[in-house]
Amino acid sequence: MIGERVHRWFSKADDDDDRSLLTLMGRRGISRREFLKFCTATAATLALPVDKVAAIANALETTARPPVIWLEFQDCAGCTEAFLRASRPTAAEIVLDVLSVDYHETIMAAAGKQAEEAKEATIAKGGHLVVVEGSIPTNDSGVYCCIGGHSAMEILKKATENAVAVIAVGTCASFGGLPAAAPNFTGAVGVDRLIKHIPVVNLPGCPVNVVNLTATIVHYLTFGSLPALDDYGRPLFAYGKRIHDNCERRAHFDAGQFVEEWGDEGHRQGWCLYKMGCKGPETYHNCPTVRYNDGTNWPIGAGHGCIGCSEPNFWDRMAPFYERLPDVPGFGVESNVDKIGLGLAAVTAVGVAAHAVGSAVRKKPAAPSQEQ
Repeated sequence: MIGERVHRWFSKADDDDDRSLLTLMGRRGISRREFLKFCTATAATLALPVDKVAAIANALETTARPPVIWLEFQDCAGCTEAFLRASRPTAAEIVLDVLSVDYHETIMAAAGKQAEEAKEATIAKGGHLVVVEGSIPTNDSGVYCCIGGHSAMEILKKATENAVAVIAVGTCASFGGLPAAAPNFTGAVGVDRLIKHIPVVNLPGCPVNVVNLTATIVHYLTFGSLPALDDYGRPLFAYGKRIHDNCERRAHFDAGQFVEEWGDEGHRQGWCLYKMGCKGPETYHNCPTVRYNDGTNWPIGAGHGCIGCSEPNFWDRMAPFYERLPDVPGFGVESNVDKIGLGLAAVTAVGVAAHAVGSAVRKKPAAPSQEQ
């Protein structure tokens, strides 16, 4: 299935002079209904009002697909795997036909000289987007990641010539990720440490959620600008709230109901995982609302605490992953979790008992009247 998609994406059957999504949809049998579902879902991801759906649809139908150069450096290809399996809401054709992926060394059909010529042609023409996966080593002139005799630093700088923006997908490209963990022998860094002449958007996560990548591209096509970013270069629509704020287990935290050990009754009942090391209170990401695998589930939903992978230096800051955070600035979780949480649990128990008594009183039948 994936092989068929890749073949179609890089097929020369499409007319290079007609890159509009509307034409491509007709060729591939995608209905208008499916297309509008995609536009509506993307507007929801971007936290846009319903009246913006029409603007998104118009932009995707009429705007030429932006050319993309996708580079991989110090990575595990996990973000590429997520990219290939994008199927929400109407399969990967819609997600990827928004773009014209001119170069992607992992999945492109071309190789060697032909592949490099395609990349050079895109750079020369300009106006392209550069998507980067994986961190960039800087120690010893970048010798720790070389492709075709050129370091990752050289390749990145060349690819961004005449580009409009860079999108760093995954935590490694955004902040250095696992390769940058102490002692960081290779001097691994994120893209924005090296690229200053054009905007850089960070989409951290391990792997990136392809819904956020698509939404970022659609925002650019619809409004002619990149989405609003936080201090770490992350789009606010995806990283504007803590996981703890939207977590499906938040009510259990407030009630003082915590998993004490893996497999206990609380774990089976879906209670809060904070005591088991969940880093949701200090992690900003829309995982609880967007989720993964077509919105099927996410780590906390599957019973595993968040490890904070979308935060800078998460491997060093959040470890050990199965121990409670010593402190969360401005939140006070550690002081509240045992005291206020247990107090709330006691109050809740009293409230439940009172509710039960009240219900019993309301349900008690009235005494029969006595005849005079």
